Amino acid sequence: MYLNELDLYNIKGGAAITSTFLNSVARLITTVLDFGRTIGSSIARYKNKKYCY
Repeated sequence: MYLNELDLYNIKGGAAITSTFLNSVARLITTVLDFGRTIGSSIARYKNKKYCY
């Protein structure tokens, strides 16, 4: 059984979650959390007037 040209155009591929994708999502979440901690620490130091010179 062979596929004709019309059948070949109708083939749809599936999306797969790869380890590379999961690793990049994990790094993105880690980066966002670290950035949030940095901003939060800066705000807390400013609010408490405790600066490191």
